Amino acid sequence: MSLNHRYDFVLLFDVRDGNPNGDPDAGNLPRLDAETGHGLVTDVCIKRKVRNYVGIVHGEQPPYEIYVKEKAILNRQHERAYEGIGKKDLLKGDDKKRKGGDAVDEARQWMCRNFFDVRTFGAVMSTGVNCGQVRGPVQLTFARSVSPVVALEHSITRMAVATEAEAEKQSGDNRTMGRKFTIPYGLYRAHGFVSAHLARQTGFGETDLELFFKALESMFEEDRSAARGEMANRGLYVFRHDSELGNAPAHALFDRLSVERQGDDVVRDFGAYAVRFDGDEVAVGQSVAASTGVTMIRRC
Repeated sequence: MSLNHRYDFVLLFDVRDGNPNGDPDAGNLPRLDAETGHGLVTDVCIKRKVRNYVGIVHGEQPPYEIYVKEKAILNRQHERAYEGIGKKDLLKGDDKKRKGGDAVDEARQWMCRNFFDVRTFGAVMSTGVNCGQVRGPVQLTFARSVSPVVALEHSITRMAVATEAEAEKQSGDNRTMGRKFTIPYGLYRAHGFVSAHLARQTGFGETDLELFFKALESMFEEDRSAARGEMANRGLYVFRHDSELGNAPAHALFDRLSVERQGDDVVRDFGAYAVRFDGDEVAVGQSVAASTGVTMIRRC
């Protein structure tokens, strides 16, 4: 069933004593806005967790396979599309990149039908075997911490070494020193958008939308690691428009949802914040008429 409404949403999540999204170009330090000190988590990081959750729930089976996943070889997935539409012969020859012709649209549709993340987030599938490009109906921003965060550096010791040569250098002491970075506490806010128009193009429907929201609610429960400490979803606020094109600008709706710090103590838990819509706290499951033609629902 296709979407008949536009959706905008706000996602709140927090981390305690962990690194929500390390930067590989900065020694895996938590990502920061250098000017303000606010923490950042990329949209790609959030999408990865959604993909992992959907893959676990549906066992990587169509129509919920995952296109971008660990150790995936994307051109092999493209070849499957041509096999699926019965036109594998179009891929014969050395120059596969130019093959496909009129079948590219069919191959793109096959990819959308079978891969959840393609019809949700879109994908560039014109590398190598050409399955075209898809602009996804669901888009996410970077998540930014509500308050500035502090990145701590910790020395850690492993009571083992990797090679005999290392052991000889240490005369059998066999210790490996390392570093670990954490944020004592940070509450992050991300914004998202769902286009009914683009959803029709990819086949993204109501069932997919519900699965996506469920993944946002539960993704951290299936993503535990020592590096990420305690991460939890603290709120998913969904604005549902009565029309496909929307009844209010997204930024105007987001501005009405505030996350306010309570008191001046050092923050170490979610209880230090209050989430309000037009000045009133919003309970789980509560619907609020945001403006003419728009309803806000707190899902979790």
